[in-house]
Formats: sequence, structure tokens, C-alpha cells
Amino acid sequence: MPIATPEVYNEMLDRAKAGKFAYPAINVTSSQTLHAALRGFAEAESDGIIQISTGGAEFLGGQHNKDMVTGAVALAEFAHIVAKKYDVTVALHTDHCPKDKLDGYVRPLLAVSEERVKAGQNPLFQSHMWDGSAETLADNLAIAQELLERARAAKIILEVEITPTGGEEDGVSHEINDSLYTTVDDAIRTAEALGLGEKGRYLLAASFGNVHGVYKPGNVVLRPELLKELADGVAAKFGKASPFDFVFHGGSGSSEQEIATALENGVVKMNIDTDTQYAFTRPVVDHMFRNYDGVLKVDGEVGSKKTYDPRTWGKLAEAGMAARVVEACANLRSTGTKIK
Repeated sequence: MPIATPEVYNEMLDRAKAGKFAYPAINVTSSQTLHAALRGFAEAESDGIIQISTGGAEFLGGQHNKDMVTGAVALAEFAHIVAKKYDVTVALHTDHCPKDKLDGYVRPLLAVSEERVKAGQNPLFQSHMWDGSAETLADNLAIAQELLERARAAKIILEVEITPTGGEEDGVSHEINDSLYTTVDDAIRTAEALGLGEKGRYLLAASFGNVHGVYKPGNVVLRPELLKELADGVAAKFGKASPFDFVFHGGSGSSEQEIATALENGVVKMNIDTDTQYAFTRPVVDHMFRNYDGVLKVDGEVGSKKTYDPRTWGKLAEAGMAARVVEACANLRSTGTKIK
């Protein structure tokens, strides 16, 4: 099936919210990791989200000029072709984009989709993320209002991060402290500025102790029950039940119970990057260690083309990452939920 249309993407999110499951949002940095994500979704019979961060897009743009927009557009166009060969539906999303990169990433990509929609086509990406967590909430929401208006016109969903996620991702970093917990007042201010759907649909990355990167269970205090407090606080003020579509950032190392609680409280999308990076790289390392004399021309020998051929170890990498995507689908209850 092709990439999700705007209508189908909305249906996907509605189904996740009603069914209390979430879509794994898999970061990709190459055509190979894209295929790994698609394969994982297909094997799990789950629809899903594929996303490209600013750093991933820069890498995709090539090391000669490192152009983020070129990298993101190129992979998105590639995805529109190859996704048709997989029996699942996926949405394309751009991950964290801070203020200093908006003009070099999200705004030009919005312009690409605006032109496509004017020509009677669907947008290139189905959603974009604005990460204003390093700004004051007032400035964050002011920029979000501008982006939401443009996104709505281009049939795109906006994702906003209103308070910090700890750790570091693509140059955006926050300390691990008490600021990693969104308050009810933060949520109310967000609803006042962005509405609750009437100004355009948006995904909300609220903070409940999340941290990007690698950490062991117990090192970070996650409070996914906080999401219910935020939703209930906004519902009480505005009279709309389950007002937000929540996103779970920084989930590496989360327990099954923490994930389950987040799903029960409205999470429809969970970002997965660190774990799939490792799952992609681990089989390659194993191959290199086991075939040291073959992948290197040791002591003047010629090595073995069959072992250093990138296709040999690349297939192992794809399979390893795909298996981790299958696991993510199981953890997030999306296995077997694909749109028929």
C-alpha cells in the first residue's frame, strides 16, 4: 500500500487512540534503515510511522554538502515508491526541529507540501515536529500557532514539544531534573493557544520524565500517569474528553508497565531510535568479528569479497533492525492492527 493519505493518517491516529495502542515511530537515516522499518511493520502486520530527524536528514543529504531538505525530500520520495511493496500503511514524519533549524528544515518542507497540495496532490510528509522545548512556553506556542496554520492548510499534522525531554538528540539537550514534567497549567496554555482540533490537528509531546538516549531502568523516574492528569485538567476546563494525542519521547529502557500506562493514558505514537540503531549495528559487529580475515586484507592476503560485500552484512543489519521493530509493535499493542 502507498504512504498514508492525510485522511488515512487521521484514521490511523483515531484507531490508535480508541484501541489504546500506539504506533512505533522509527527514525531512519538511509534507504536500508527505511526498508528495515517497513519490513518490521509488515512482519508485525502493523501500520506505523517513519521519521527523519534534522541530523538524519543532514546525513541523508550526503557529506559533500549535508543539506537537510535535500536528504529529507529524497528519502521521502524514495519511500513513496518502495512502500507500495509492503502490505502496510506508513506515515512520514520529521522529528525534532529546534528554532534555529526551522528555516533550514521544517519551513522549506512545508513549502514543498504546500505546492503539492495546490497541484492537487497529497503532501510529501504527513506530519512535522516543532521542538520548542528550549524556548519559553509563550514563544514556543507563538511559533507553534504559525506552523499549525501552515500545516493545516497543507493537510499536515503538527507535533509540538511544549516542555523539555532530558538528554540529547541532534544537538538539542536538556538536563535531567524536575523540569522534565509538564504541568496542567502548561497543558491548558497549550489548548488555549492551539485549540483542541478546530485550528488543526496536532500531536503533543508532553514530558513525564522522558530522557533521550541510553539509560537503564530505574535511572530515570517516568510518571506516565501524569498524562491522565494533564488530559483531565484540560477536559475539566474545556469540556472535551481525551483532548490530546500524546507522543512518548525518550522511551529507551522503559518498562512494559510504564509503556502500558502511557498507552492507557492517550499515547498514540512512541519514538524509537536508540534501540533500533543498536539492533541495526549489532549484527554488523558480529559479522566483522567473526570474519575478521575475510573483511580485511590481513598480512597481504586478498580477503573475501563475499564477507566484505556491503550486501552481505547489510542484510544482517536490516534483519536485526526489523526484528526490533516487530518487538516495538508488540510492546505498543499495534501488532495485527493494520488497516485492511
